Amino acid sequence: MKLKDKICIVTGGAAGIGKKISESFLNEGAIVCIFDVNEENGRGTLEELSAGSGRGKIFFFKVNVADEIQVEKTIEEIILKFKSIDILVNNAGITSDNLILRMNIEDFNKVISINLTGAFLCSKHVVRHMVKNKSGRIINISSIVGVRGNAGQCNYSASKAGLIGLTKSLAKEVASRNINVNAVAPGYIETEMTGKLPDAIKEKLTGTIPAGRLGSPEDVSKAVTFLAGPDSDYITGIVLGVDGGMGI
Repeated sequence: MKLKDKICIVTGGAAGIGKKISESFLNEGAIVCIFDVNEENGRGTLEELSAGSGRGKIFFFKVNVADEIQVEKTIEEIILKFKSIDILVNNAGITSDNLILRMNIEDFNKVISINLTGAFLCSKHVVRHMVKNKSGRIINISSIVGVRGNAGQCNYSASKAGLIGLTKSLAKEVASRNINVNAVAPGYIETEMTGKLPDAIKEKLTGTIPAGRLGSPEDVSKAVTFLAGPDSDYITGIVLGVDGGMGI
């Protein structure tokens, strides 16, 4: 129970990696607030994770993280209810892939807005409370493509690379206030998104991974839970690859 009674926000927490992170935090005793724009998924995840030990410890808020008014209002609501926010996981993200010659400005801006601006807004409005408490953890979910790039994903890669810059800069700003800011950079993870890929493409992808398999949401949640807990007290500003060796 390394996160016992810690107040946590997980953006994009209604499905995939975010859902697994929320579940892992609950298992460690945390109180989890899920932010997600998909109300149906959010309510379903709330009902599922509220069973057993999660009862009364998980909450869903319909939030578009790119909307500063919604973000600020919801964070203030959480502060009013729980008096503090201890952990923020900026996980919300979307893709809109295309080659740059075919990518329109709307698709570029939409991905940057959710993946990067959303993390900036949530961090900005959470940090002021963490600074007052002189304690906190922020974990940004970047990606291997934010480190290495990927053809057809200029918008997504730029957003995830931006998260790395945000992580390192914010870590320097708030380290003296006992606030740690780190990033996790997953490789290819088995999610609903990768599940739609043809078998031939998945086989080709697996061939590029030294570990010889796709990662699981649980692989990512274990790394995030470590960075959220007391065992990472002296770690800040890092990018932890969870990629089966792709970053080597």
